[in-house]
This record gives sequence, C-alpha cells and structure tokens, in this order.
Amino acid sequence: MNERVRQLMAQVLQTPMESIDLQTRQEDVEAWDSLGHMNLCLALEEEFGVKFGDHHVIEMTDVGTIVSTVADLTSN
Repeated sequence: MNERVRQLMAQVLQTPMESIDLQTRQEDVEAWDSLGHMNLCLALEEEFGVKFGDHHVIEMTDVGTIVSTVADLTSN
C-alpha cells in the first residue's frame, strides 16, 4: 500500500517518487498546494475505491497519515 500511495502521489504531484517517504509533509512538496491536495484526494479515492470525509481531507497532510487513512478505509 505504501508504494502504491507513493507512486500515485508522484504522478499526481509530478515529483520524483524517491523524494516521497512516510515523513513527507504537504509543505515539503511544492506542487502539494490546495489544488494539488484535492487532485490527490480524488486520485486516491479512485485508485483505492474509498471515499474520504471532510475530516480525512483536512487531516491528510503527510504521507504516513494518508497511508494509514487509506489502509483503515480499505479494511472496513
């Protein structure tokens, strides 16, 4: 799951996958602005077949949180 999330993030945010790890935060990636965040959330929902609530979107400001949120939603 970690690698799939990182690959998708690299694609959506047009940044090298090698620069994305579990500690990467929104402010670490230039393209991860508000529009980039919404595009990322939509791509994650499509890729993993999940639906994020507003609170998820607000809380997902680092890769580790994104991975754990997606994992939680896909296990339910």
